Formats: sequence, C-alpha cells, structure tokens
Amino acid sequence: MHTHAVDGDKKVFWAVVVNLLLTVAQIAGGIVSGSLALIADAIHNLSDAMALVIAFGARKIARLPANADMSFGYGRAEIVAALINYTTLIVIGLFLVYEAVLRFIDPQGINGWIVVVLAVVALVIDLITVGLTHSLAKTSVNIRAAFLHNLADALGSLGVIVAGTVIIVYDWRYIDPLITIGIAAYILWQAATEGVGVIRVLMLATPVDVDRDNVAESVREVEGVLGVHHVHVWQIDEHRRSFEAHIVVSDSDIDRWESIKTKIRNVLHERHDVQHSTLEMEFGAIRGCLS
Repeated sequence: MHTHAVDGDKKVFWAVVVNLLLTVAQIAGGIVSGSLALIADAIHNLSDAMALVIAFGARKIARLPANADMSFGYGRAEIVAALINYTTLIVIGLFLVYEAVLRFIDPQGINGWIVVVLAVVALVIDLITVGLTHSLAKTSVNIRAAFLHNLADALGSLGVIVAGTVIIVYDWRYIDPLITIGIAAYILWQAATEGVGVIRVLMLATPVDVDRDNVAESVREVEGVLGVHHVHVWQIDEHRRSFEAHIVVSDSDIDRWESIKTKIRNVLHERHDVQHSTLEMEFGAIRGCLS
C-alpha cells in the first residue's frame, strides 16, 4: 500500500514538472506568434500544474492518521482539493471566453508555424501527463480532477493545431478566438459536470448510487428489528460511506441488542458498502417511520 502511494506521488511529481516546462514554452510562443489560443492553452497548462500540486499536497494530507480533532481522519482533503481545482477550471473558462470575444472584435496577426509546432509539443506532453495520472484517476476524485485538467488540455492542443494550420493555409484569423471559445466551453462543461459530485460529498448528500429507502429496508429485514427511522447515508470521504439510524426492537430483545447490531452492520457492509455506522437503540412499539 505504501509502495503504491509513493509510486503515485512520483507520477504526480513528474506530471507537475513537465507541465510547468510546457507552460513557459507556450506563453513565450504565444507572445511571439500573437496567438490567443496558444496562450489560452498555456494558461490551462499552468492550471494543470497547479491542479497537480494541489492534488499532490492533498494526497499527502489525506494519509495523515485520525486524531482527536479529526476523528474521521483527513480523507476529505482530497475532496476539498478537487473542489478547488474544478472552481479554478470555471474561472479559467470564463476568462478565456472574455479574451476570445475581444479577439473577435479586434483580430490580431498570428504566426501559424510557431503555433502549430508548439501545439504539437504541448499535445505530446499533455498525453504523457494523462498517461502518468490515468491509473490514479480511477480511484481518487482528487487526482481525477487534475487528470481531467490535462485531458482537456490535450483536446485544447488539438484545437490549437487546427487553428494554426487554418491560419497558415487560409490566413483566417477568426479561427484563433473560435478555437479558444471551444476550449473554454469544454472546460466549463467538464468542471460543471464533475464538480457536482464533489459538492454532493461536501453537502453530506446521499450517494447517487444509493437508494436510502432500500438501505432502510435491508435493515428492517434483520431478525429482531421492528422499525427503522431517522435514516441518513452519506460519504465520509471518497472511499468511506457512513450510515446513521434509530433502530426499534422489542422490549424482550434488550439482551440481544449487541447481536442484532452486529447483524445490521454486516448487512450494511455486504449489501451497501457501508464502512461506518451509528445505530441508536429504541425499545417497544415502533415510534417513527423513515425520515
């Protein structure tokens, strides 16, 4: 486990390095060539690097052990990092739209060859970064946010190559801000769709793949349970799910409560992947319903 984490950290580190080097090259090339699309791609690359730095730091923090102040541990550091990265994507997307509109109003001269060459280099580096973070993105919403930064940038680099080629062949300058708006639109769509899941975790929403009524019904099926109410299911972090409820049992089952509780926890874990549960005992007639 430790070796896997260290290997993942190394991948993130090298992804940061190559993105920072690419950002410097693209900004210089964008200024020399006059291409807004290339500068837009450079700004997005810089955000990629910053996203990876944030993701790297969050990974380190998330592995800290639980303590008296953070009794559930630091796992949500990665959720917070993901939210920061998605928010950054939205700001970048809106900025690029603004800059593109200005270019439509006042088109600038562009050196298409510089744009194409640097965009090809950027595409190669973007794909390397995507490769470095792909496996980690499958198990971490934090790394996935950074991964999507880089995937969007790879698509942006393709757009810049198209823009540079059109400028070389047809000298049609409006393609540059047009491609920029396309990049911005994809960034905004990506941030909006992926960011919703992160916000749901922070708002303690029921996980999207969980039917609360179904979870409650599973608990009711446990022998000795008369009723279930005050039911809550939420994510502690990306990999831990929590359950809370009031469990009604018969007065005659007071001596069996620990056994009933163990069965409930087993059902929750096996059927609904719940790692943590808080069960409050109530005796006698059913005092409530699912709420």
